[in-house]
Amino acid sequence: MTTLTKLDPKTIAKKLREGDAVLIDIRERDEYVREHITGSVSFPLSALDKGELTIDAGAHAVFHCRSGMRTDANCARLAAHVDGEAFVLDGGLEAWKQTGLPTTINTSVPIEINRQVQITAGALILSGIVASVALHPGFAAVSAIVGAGLIFAGISGWCGMAHILAMAPWNRRPAAH
Repeated sequence: MTTLTKLDPKTIAKKLREGDAVLIDIRERDEYVREHITGSVSFPLSALDKGELTIDAGAHAVFHCRSGMRTDANCARLAAHVDGEAFVLDGGLEAWKQTGLPTTINTSVPIEINRQVQITAGALILSGIVASVALHPGFAAVSAIVGAGLIFAGISGWCGMAHILAMAPWNRRPAAH
């Protein structure tokens, strides 16, 4: 079985320049579209078991996410999809950027759904608390409902708020012509 060795961003950048590696971004598609390491390939973790990962002979797979946590948590699953030697970008996209290496940024697309959920949930919880103190204690129910929804999302893997936000006008993709 292949194991994944952590390498620092400069070492991986060198491997990419030399053509020895393929950089595979395991973040979700909306995260990748917003910002990614130039030249990386999008292969979301959510599609890993549904799709086939193809790496050219002699090239090493290098997996990464935003901070390295998703990659670390899924090393065994990722390694199972690679025949040869494979690596992990230690610290992910954030470490890459901190090193001063280039990324491709598309500000014309909205921020990723998970961040939108975090912003919306935080705003609703804070509003519920402020309204319960300033107006009526019953507004604390807003915070309780949002908190319960987040717990349910964490346990089940299904987030109703994410589905609602995905339907928002700024998240809709224009129809193909």
